[in-house]
Amino acid sequence: MVPPLVLDIDGTMTRPDVSIDPRFFDLLPDWDAPVVVATGKAFPYPVSLCHFLQIPQRVIAENGGVVLVDDEVTKNGDGEAARRVAEEYEAAGYELGWGETDLINRWRETEIAVQRDQPLGPLEELASEHGQQVVDTGYAYHVKSSGMSKGQGMKSVAKLLGRDPEEFVAIGDSENDVSTFGVVGESYALANADEKAKQAAETVVDGSYSEGTIAILNEIRGRDD
Repeated sequence: MVPPLVLDIDGTMTRPDVSIDPRFFDLLPDWDAPVVVATGKAFPYPVSLCHFLQIPQRVIAENGGVVLVDDEVTKNGDGEAARRVAEEYEAAGYELGWGETDLINRWRETEIAVQRDQPLGPLEELASEHGQQVVDTGYAYHVKSSGMSKGQGMKSVAKLLGRDPEEFVAIGDSENDVSTFGVVGESYALANADEKAKQAAETVVDGSYSEGTIAILNEIRGRDD
């Protein structure tokens, strides 16, 4: 039997142009074990991705801040504290960086994302004052509750599915995947991964982005044949 999966989205299921690789639409619905989508994106994004992939909605969103398993939602983060950090950051003359409409944060429930071209030091200081921390995913700075992580979300998902986290295979490319790698049984960092992810993963592969992920999945499926 193939193992259950936990897959990051950006840099893992996407191609270099940030589009989802269409091969996942054939590969994942036929995966004969649970598939969990884990991301720093706002909650609606991975839910929608599962819908269009036609796989059960099993999601770790907002870096562990929201978990969804088969219609059961669990919130692990303090969204109000994160929003206070954002308000004070803007009051100090900085910007979140996403424009007036801010579709990046519009539907976030437990954290706030700040564009990486904005000053990091003042953001970290304000986050600390409110009991929050900042994680750099390589795509944005995320202000989130201390201790909240994809790894904690993975533990919640595994419990709800009646599985041991060590049964899962994780694939990712970023600092926020490190905590996931620490709780699963088998972990892969892609060639495009940051150094923290590469150091934490059991295996670093030659392939990048979705090409690398699909190669890993095909190898795993081949072991089952």
